[in-house]
Amino acid sequence: MEEVSITLFEAVGGQPYFDDLVHRFYEAVAADDVLRPLYPDDLEPSERHLALFLGQYWGGPTTYSQERGHPRLRMRHAPFRVGRAERDAWFRHMADAVRATGVGDEVAQRLLDYFTMAADHMINSPG
Repeated sequence: MEEVSITLFEAVGGQPYFDDLVHRFYEAVAADDVLRPLYPDDLEPSERHLALFLGQYWGGPTTYSQERGHPRLRMRHAPFRVGRAERDAWFRHMADAVRATGVGDEVAQRLLDYFTMAADHMINSPG
């Protein structure tokens, strides 16, 4: 028998999962005194970009790259001061959003491992 493997994107039900995850995350960002100043007044475009990026990263369509080009995450975030406080707030809200989606433990751990790495990678300030 041939083993069939599916992407995490498929395992969570596709783009709607990432749309929901990111919406939950941005609800927390909107009320966060540490993170809110780093974002534009209108959070909707940022929310869409992150949802499309995550969908693509985890095996979905390449809509993000088609619309925005190569992710270049560190470069795109370079203008913003990201220290330990910003990193920790970002990760806390993302981890809460992952848990709130009710995804299974194995998938949640894969997502959290990625978000840990991504949050650490964005630090660009010692403060």
